[in-house]
Amino acid sequence: MNITEKILSAKAGHEVTPGEIIEIPVDLAMSHDGTSPPAIKTFEKVAEKVWDPDKIAIIFDHNIPANTIGSAEFQKVCRDFIKTQNITKNFIHGEGICHQVVPEMGLVEPGMVIVGADSHTCTYGAFGAFSTGMGATDLAMVWATGKTWFMVPEAIKMEIEGELNPYIAPKDIILNIIGEIGIAGATYKTAEFCGPTIENMGVEGRATMCNMAIEMGAKNGIMEPNRDVIDYICKKTNKTESELNIVKSDSDAQYSQEMHFDITDMEPQIACPNDVDNVCDISKIEGTAIDQCLIGSCTNGRLSDLKDACDILENQKISDDVRLLIFPASRKIYKKAMHLGYIDTFIDAGAIVCNPGCGPCLGGHMGVLSEGESCISTTNRNFKGRMGDPNSSVYLSNSKVVAASAITGVITNPKDL
Repeated sequence: MNITEKILSAKAGHEVTPGEIIEIPVDLAMSHDGTSPPAIKTFEKVAEKVWDPDKIAIIFDHNIPANTIGSAEFQKVCRDFIKTQNITKNFIHGEGICHQVVPEMGLVEPGMVIVGADSHTCTYGAFGAFSTGMGATDLAMVWATGKTWFMVPEAIKMEIEGELNPYIAPKDIILNIIGEIGIAGATYKTAEFCGPTIENMGVEGRATMCNMAIEMGAKNGIMEPNRDVIDYICKKTNKTESELNIVKSDSDAQYSQEMHFDITDMEPQIACPNDVDNVCDISKIEGTAIDQCLIGSCTNGRLSDLKDACDILENQKISDDVRLLIFPASRKIYKKAMHLGYIDTFIDAGAIVCNPGCGPCLGGHMGVLSEGESCISTTNRNFKGRMGDPNSSVYLSNSKVVAASAITGVITNPKDL
């Protein structure tokens, strides 16, 4: 059995097989300020008390601080619900983006089943958990019962080998995979990432890759925990390794498909408008003019991403033709970046450093694009109108490319600086 089948089997109480419909208990149910209110509205029609207030997490990140009357009203609904239901795991004062805050606060462990009313909930597969997004109505039923149903997914084994060169990052690997398989190539399947590159990859890079599993249609992305992940979880949860439920695939596990990727000679990858699978080598679009550069989001707003950008922006100035926005993924990351001098470097270069949150990733907060503008961004989606006006354009890349492009005003390979 593979890792996903083992986790679901343990919850179902019997060995499961792909295609089987199961109902299983949930270990954590997460929502944010954008999805909690519709879930609350449905929940209040079917139940009075949540099944377990200690297994629910509510985070404000999409519009924090509130920027419209509507978002303020949404957050008031959430705060009232948190008080009424005594939700203990609430992070509503700017702690950061949900997919960074949940593991950062020690809420994720290997072997867990986690659901969230946000499609990028698949991020937590980086920690060896089965984790997936769902709609607000489904989440409301989880709040009421503590259970949900799944069809057991088939799994695609994605083996990656080769070492990252100085100009690429895990973001490039996942963009390359999505470009190869397509936006629907893994629909309702498990994307299981493995191989020497994954085994040697740190926690933050793994989170980036699992975060974007949904962009190929996957039900979940998942990795066997390596030493970095185990140490991270032990530190965040105050548990020993022996207390963790570390699940690994059998050597003879069955997969619907096996794919192999060698990143040895990979260039930085760019997802061009308006689809995440419209991926090419940076050499094919170097020199493309851009108006905005964005470093942040639940995909690439972590400390390693900020460091990569800082290394390139040190003693540099951004072009007068662009604006550079920095969104640390959490308050803790923001503070570490301050202590390490990254924030000074960004400000001195001419960047606008914003509070932790989703920002313009979904076109709902600070930094949206106007008609005809283009942005190169470390975010996870570049759909038409995603970051603002329907006639704007978004290119996706790693933070090194974004930083280099901010200096020149055009899409730039950092090796050419």
